[in-house]
Amino acid sequence: MDITPPKTTRDPRVDVLRGAALLMIFADHVPPDLLNHVTLHAYGFCDAAEVFVLLAGYSSMIAYGRAFERDGTGQALRKIAARCAKIYLFQLGLLLFTMAAVELWTRYTGLKPGVIAPMLRAPVQGLAHAVMLQALPSYLDILPLYVLLLAAFPLLYGLLRLHIWLGLGASALLWFVAGQVPALNLPNWMDGKGWYFDPFAWQFLFAIGAVLSLRAAAGGGALPRRRWLVAAAIAYLVLAFFQGAPWNDWNMADHKLFAMASPDKSTLAWPRIVDILALLYLVLSSERALRLCASRWLQPLNACGRHSLEVFSTCCVLALCGRLWFRTHDAGLAGQVLVNVVGIGGMCLVGMVLELRKARGSASLRHAESVHPHDGLRRRTSIT
Repeated sequence: MDITPPKTTRDPRVDVLRGAALLMIFADHVPPDLLNHVTLHAYGFCDAAEVFVLLAGYSSMIAYGRAFERDGTGQALRKIAARCAKIYLFQLGLLLFTMAAVELWTRYTGLKPGVIAPMLRAPVQGLAHAVMLQALPSYLDILPLYVLLLAAFPLLYGLLRLHIWLGLGASALLWFVAGQVPALNLPNWMDGKGWYFDPFAWQFLFAIGAVLSLRAAAGGGALPRRRWLVAAAIAYLVLAFFQGAPWNDWNMADHKLFAMASPDKSTLAWPRIVDILALLYLVLSSERALRLCASRWLQPLNACGRHSLEVFSTCCVLALCGRLWFRTHDAGLAGQVLVNVVGIGGMCLVGMVLELRKARGSASLRHAESVHPHDGLRRRTSIT
């Protein structure tokens, strides 16, 4: 396989999938929301987290793999470091906001805090651990994973440059060991255990995403469409649906084909990996999906995917508000409609506003370059 990183042209399928995953994360983070019963986890083994992490690897190869080739190692490492620092600061900001909001809510309502309680009982100690990414409350544990995976991307890229199977094989071996040795994890001060998303296991999905990005680039921007792979993917998704669907929550008879334990999420059990690969293969190899995702009807999802960090942070803030609302008031149908409209609408609004600002900035830059072409040439030269 050619390991030349893909061009920077964005694939709308990737952005729409990531945008949809962000909206599902919001719904999954606001129990007992009725939308919990129709998000991805209700239709198989995987959920939106797998979509988010796999596409993070896919996009990282596009953004930073190309930077290594175009800008050199030093500049690429600086870009990765800057992105890691930004994600890290967003994580700390979300944590501080969560602590402040829950503290004010407990004083107002007299109710007891939930997952953030350990940090409210010992805020200095908790924040000290949080700064070192050793205090990860539920609902705020995916950005730290992203920081580590992105920080490790240069190592993954270097291994893939040596040989594609060397990089993927080393990642697979680490994933396998993490599944066999649960102690291979990072500490989480919140519960005295490890990270819920074990980074030694989840790095494999990130690596798979990077390799799929290379394969798509070799195929002209899409994964190769093979009839037998399409049939196998559909068959597995049907199996995963019958085995993973929450039949009892839907007040239906259990239609599982055979008895099996739910595939572990913390160490990323293989049925979850195959499930997300089957789903994304069907989308990323489909020309029809490409046309649909490029349509104006899906522009809100596209915009959310393009600005995933900001939209995810908005998701965390609005989901927290939704959870507090449900704990304070009755989580009836009217309240659920209100929370979902505000949450999903707010996330799409943030994405669209940021996309509009980006488009205006690009238009201003093109205008400036048309008026002063030599200045534009100097700017492009300094950037590249």
